[in-house]
Amino acid sequence: MKACVLKEKNENELLNDREKLVKELHDLKLKKVIGVVENPIKIRLIKRDIARINTVLKEKKIEEFKSKQN
Repeated sequence: MKACVLKEKNENELLNDREKLVKELHDLKLKKVIGVVENPIKIRLIKRDIARINTVLKEKKIEEFKSKQN
């Protein structure tokens, strides 16, 4: 996911996306332990997507806080 696409989404959509990715990451890690992962690089990509979502959420909270201060 691109950061510019994530910035266009609202907070609830971002939280839902993050929840789905965390579930998918958990499933992939479990499959990795069993030894059935067909694309192990996908784990790294999902972690990066989760980090991007967390960053965008944090930026939105900072903007909201700054707007309340003014």
